[in-house]
Order: sequence, then structure tokens, then C-alpha cells
Amino acid sequence: MPHISSKGQSMPESPIRKLVPYSELAYKAGKKVYHLNIGQPDIKTPEVAIEAIKNADIETLAYSRSEGSETYRLKIADYYKKNNINVSHNDIIVTTGGSEALLFAFGSIMDSDDEIIIPEPFYANYNGFSKASGINIVPVISKIEDNFALPPIDAFEALITPKTKAILICNPGNPTGYLYSKEEIKKLAAIVKKHDLYLIADEVYREFVYDNNTFYSIMQEAGLEDHAIMIDSVSKRYSMCGARIGYLVSRNKTFIQTALKFAQARLSPPTLAQIAGEAALDTPQSYFTEVIEEYVLRRNTLITELEKIDNVKVANPNGAFYCIAELPVKNADDFARWLLEHFDVDGETVMVAPAAGFYSTPGVGLNQIRIAYVLNNDSLKKAVNILKEALKVYQD
Repeated sequence: MPHISSKGQSMPESPIRKLVPYSELAYKAGKKVYHLNIGQPDIKTPEVAIEAIKNADIETLAYSRSEGSETYRLKIADYYKKNNINVSHNDIIVTTGGSEALLFAFGSIMDSDDEIIIPEPFYANYNGFSKASGINIVPVISKIEDNFALPPIDAFEALITPKTKAILICNPGNPTGYLYSKEEIKKLAAIVKKHDLYLIADEVYREFVYDNNTFYSIMQEAGLEDHAIMIDSVSKRYSMCGARIGYLVSRNKTFIQTALKFAQARLSPPTLAQIAGEAALDTPQSYFTEVIEEYVLRRNTLITELEKIDNVKVANPNGAFYCIAELPVKNADDFARWLLEHFDVDGETVMVAPAAGFYSTPGVGLNQIRIAYVLNNDSLKKAVNILKEALKVYQD
């Protein structure tokens, strides 16, 4: 058999998607599956975006500029200004999803075997992106007992080596739902300036902030002009996951010029999706107000119901639409498969994401799951009841 690369062999499976074959078998067995495993909102895409696609007057679906169309980037810059982030359209590269933005960032600032420090648990695909880029994640563990707050800053400093090139955060966090405070961002800003590092912030859940909290972007922090790299996406904000449009944003001109070379190599982001993304920027504030009210209701329902289950520990998220729950099981991976293969309540079962895949430290998070509260309130109650009944009979 021809050779498979060591990089390919070490590429991690997605903890979010790897159980799909088991869910398909559950469907074939006639079961209904409540999907708590994936952040695919059931919220409708804004009508302005759908209408823009329907009414697009296109004779030739051509390439766009590698950095994205100028009209779109100008409009994105206006959106940021409304959110107290002052950037030029020349500070923005439109990418094929936030994933490509992160890959471009990694490729632009790090060489093979360089290191990036990330608080864990973190978005599982950061593991995959680092493997694909030939770089090493150095984790600093945040704890469920602290609601996954920023670890002490001296824990970061202790991990910095000559190979360290950046610190990466997701704010608000996937998978934890934790919202970093302005004070925590300032602590990170101070350490990256002290050690001349980059601070990368994945801010795709910016709009989803609850309980009268205020979101603070790294792009609002003075003095980070050469250090700050922001990752953004339309996927969650406008419930447009299938559009695959993201943004890479930085005031560091050398970085943007470097990232543009990666963008040129893949030619251009998808033209039709840019039309939808540009139109989505006209989404009225009422859309977000209603969506946030819905997610607060769902979060409150989820946390309330989970806290009723004996020996389950749950962090209370202040943003995004995820939470981490710690279960009275030894291995959540086995439990998640068992739910799909062997358990149901009146023909219904649930699919969760085992949380170990959101860590890079071996053996951590084995008894945790990530739950995406992207289902309606009644479905969430039914799903948590299934978890409750399952835990009564499951044996490790």
C-alpha cells in the first residue's frame, strides 16, 4: 500500500463528527436522535441574505479578489466600527470560513515545530489545524471549578519558550461558553507585548453575550496594533454555517501582506457566498435581540435541567451556545457511543460530543461532554431527560 504521511496519521478525528456513523445506525433503527453535539443553529438565516442569493443577477460566477471583494470588505469595516472596532477594509481578508482564516494565520506567523499557547478545553479543530500546519499546541488548563476562567497569567508565562509565537483564545469560548472580561484581555495583552508574541482571538461568537455582560475585543485594546490577529466568521452570527465565509483581521500590515499570499494561492473565497455575507450585514438588530433572548432561555433551561441530575457538574456559560458538563462516568466517549447504539427512551436518544477531544493534554476531560444548546426548549428538556435516565442504568 502507498505511504500515508505521519502528519495524516496523527491528524485527530473530530469529537463533534466522529460519532456520525453511530447516529446514522440509530436513525436506521427507527430512533429519533437529539443532536447536542454540533453547533449548527436551528435559527433561520436572515431573510436579507437568502433574498440576495435568490436575486443575484449573475451570468458568469467568476473569481473574486483573493482578499475578498472591496465592497464587501468596506461594509465589514463599517460593521466593526459600529462595534467599536476601528479597522480599514485593507486590514481584512475574506476567507473560506473562519477555519481558513486560522490556517492562514498559523502559516503566516509560525514555522514547523513552533509553539502556540492555548487555554484548554478549546475548539477541537485547533488540534487539527496545528497538526496540518506542523506546529505544536502548548496547553494551559482552565478548570470547570472556575467556570473555565482565564488561568493565572503566570501559568502562561511559565510556558513561554523561544519557540512560542502566539497565544490563542476563543472569546466567547467554544466549548465552554466562557466570556473573557476586559481585565483578562488586558492581562493577555500585557504578556504578548512583554514577550513580543501575537495574540490571536477567535471572536466568531461576538454577538452571543448574556446576562448584561459586555464583549471586549482584542482589537479594542490600545497598543496591540502589531500583535492582535482576529478570526471571525458569518457562520454562527447569521446562522449561515454552509456559506463558509470568514474574516482574518489585523492592523499589522506585514502580517496581512503575508497572509494575502496564502489567500492568493487558493485563488479566492466563494463569490456567491460573499454576496450572501455582504447582504447579511444589513440584518436588523431585532434579529439579534430575538436570537439572544432565545439562547438565554435555552441556556437557562439546559443548566437548570442538568443541575437536577445527581453527580453532574456543569459550568454556566455567559456567551456562545455551548457548555461543558462533567458526568459520573469514566469515559464519556464510550458513554456517547452507548447512547446511540444501545439506549433510548420511547424510541428517542441523544448525541453529545465527548469533551476529551477539546483538550490536547492526554487523559484530561475523559468524563466531560460538550453540549450545544441549539435545539428548541422542549427538545432540550427531552434530551436532558434522556441523559438522566441513561446515567441511571449505564455501567462503565
